[in-house]
Amino acid sequence: MNSRSAASDSARDEHGTIAVEEAEAALVEHYPRLVRLAYLALPTGLGTHRRVLTAHRLVQRSLPRTPRPVPDSAGARTAGARGDAYALLRLTVLREALADGRRDGGSPGRFGRLRTAASDGAALPRVIGLRLHPRAGGSEELALERALAELEPQARAAYALRGVEELTEAEVLTVLKAAGVAEPRAAVRAAAGVGGGEHLLTAGEFDPCTLQVGPTDLLRRRQRGRAGLVTGAAVAAAVLLLSGWAVWGGGDGDRGSASYAAPASSAGAGDAARALDPAALVRQDPEVWAATSRMDFTAWPARGGRKDDKALLGRALAVWARPGAGVDVSATPGTPRTAPASPPQLLYAGDVDGATVVIFYDGLRIVRYAQPRSGSGRAALDFAQVQDADVTTAGAVVMDRVDGNTRFLTAPWIADAQTRDLMKPNVLGAPLHRDADGVTDPVRMPGAGAAAGTCGGTWPVVQLKSSSRIVESHTFLLTDLGDLSPVHLTYTPPPGKGAPARQPREATGAQALVSWAHDACHLGELRGQGVKAVNMWEFARTPLPEKGGEASWTCSRADTWRGPGQATVSFVPPSAGAAAPGTVTGQQTDGNACSRFGQHVMAGVMWKSAAGHWYLVAAGSRDVTRITATAGLRATADGPYLTARAPRGTRATLTGRLTTGGTLTPLPAPRGD
Repeated sequence: MNSRSAASDSARDEHGTIAVEEAEAALVEHYPRLVRLAYLALPTGLGTHRRVLTAHRLVQRSLPRTPRPVPDSAGARTAGARGDAYALLRLTVLREALADGRRDGGSPGRFGRLRTAASDGAALPRVIGLRLHPRAGGSEELALERALAELEPQARAAYALRGVEELTEAEVLTVLKAAGVAEPRAAVRAAAGVGGGEHLLTAGEFDPCTLQVGPTDLLRRRQRGRAGLVTGAAVAAAVLLLSGWAVWGGGDGDRGSASYAAPASSAGAGDAARALDPAALVRQDPEVWAATSRMDFTAWPARGGRKDDKALLGRALAVWARPGAGVDVSATPGTPRTAPASPPQLLYAGDVDGATVVIFYDGLRIVRYAQPRSGSGRAALDFAQVQDADVTTAGAVVMDRVDGNTRFLTAPWIADAQTRDLMKPNVLGAPLHRDADGVTDPVRMPGAGAAAGTCGGTWPVVQLKSSSRIVESHTFLLTDLGDLSPVHLTYTPPPGKGAPARQPREATGAQALVSWAHDACHLGELRGQGVKAVNMWEFARTPLPEKGGEASWTCSRADTWRGPGQATVSFVPPSAGAAAPGTVTGQQTDGNACSRFGQHVMAGVMWKSAAGHWYLVAAGSRDVTRITATAGLRATADGPYLTARAPRGTRATLTGRLTTGGTLTPLPAPRGD
């Protein structure tokens, strides 16, 4: 079993220590998250350029050289159950970042004087001739950045632990105390004073891994050149060192007839050269998936008829590092297109339809290289972020799409595959054939052949069942929304008596399929956005006036791999056909509505009875205790449901009261309404 395989209990000895190999795997997988935490905690006085470099340096130097004991803060849960190794790295990074915030003299910490680290010629990462800064955000991100700049580093760390790590207040206190913060409660209180906006921490403004670059003082360079310090032709490209490997500027060059890669530079030494060596590729043991607790892409073996074709693998790696002019490159939003920093894991190499396909995994991304099997044609290089994948979201990847059909490569733990139509909930699934490598027969793409702006009368999805060797009777749905990683569909049932329903559930039950049939067409709006999963929450079922039947109120929550999400609230009357789309009443982009951090929702619509009477009907989730309507009419109802006669065209203002005493308003209406 390779050192980069799934982290298991064997990586930790009987004394409760964390092996170096386990820490290394956690560092590779969660590198962007750790760098973001360091960046947020570091002093803003460093400036964005030095702050970015220092954040990367802290994380890169956090890897222990010897086994370490499990930290006291490991009990604090982490989103996605990232484990004790991640908790150790997180604690190390935060401790040093906060130490830099307190350090104004005296002896340096473990990593040296961070305030001068960026200019230390012997330290990596370092940059020559360029200035780095995260992407500029909007007015909300700018306001949050200014508010955080007023806080002490320990308060910024508390804010980041709540927003990025999704920890509770008690867990934040535990981590801060372990990181050496003298007054953790004061830090938490100061962070709470900033108010909302934690969801903005996933924006580009706070992402030190997705950067924009600009030159340093060109005028000064020119003056030095005239003084004789630099002679001859000007340097055509700057060198950027971020993890011990180089990215060189310059044109793509001509790929010629033998390769789609651009000409190689002299930067192919050391770790960078090894990352592009086919012999160094990580290859997982075929049976690891059945003996590990980590069910993600690290448990995938190398498959395909050309997995030992070194020439093909070398070509694919070379194109990944330097795609030439004959390569079409794409990436899901927020996914870096950088070269591999270390040897990636090989998932597949083989011939599929009219293409030769190679698929890699580097701990953060799925990378697919495809070239024509014969003749001339353009190659393709696609990147998709798959951080924190699990048994479902790592259940399949897209192999290729041809003539409106998609082939999938299924995970080794998939025991059965079927296709079904999401818009026909009463029709059973049909068997989907897979070859010995797990490649499926073609599946019709959703919306293929439909008129522009419509989804047609069908929405094909893939229904997969996990092997009983890892879980009993676990069946789930995936749908193709245009990215390398298909989207996981889930369902949360309406409130009933007693405790809230476990959420979310797999969208394979009869009730879930009926609900999803009304929302299938709305999935088309999410194509190409890097969506990880969509949960359909049926937050209320309410009776309509004049014995009009029972209406369903739903909120579909789409979460992306990079963090931000989108929520859409819909009203489905009982008269709607089996696959008729619901009426969209509200939407939110890049917010937390209908997630576990936004668990309250309400909506209202104008509804016409069979007798021709118009009513305002409104509903809220289970913690709504009162709904009030104003502006155009006045009506109040105790509980999570309101109905009132109203003139046609009434646009009432709705307000809900929560069990906590707080208030709630509906999500904004879609544009154009």
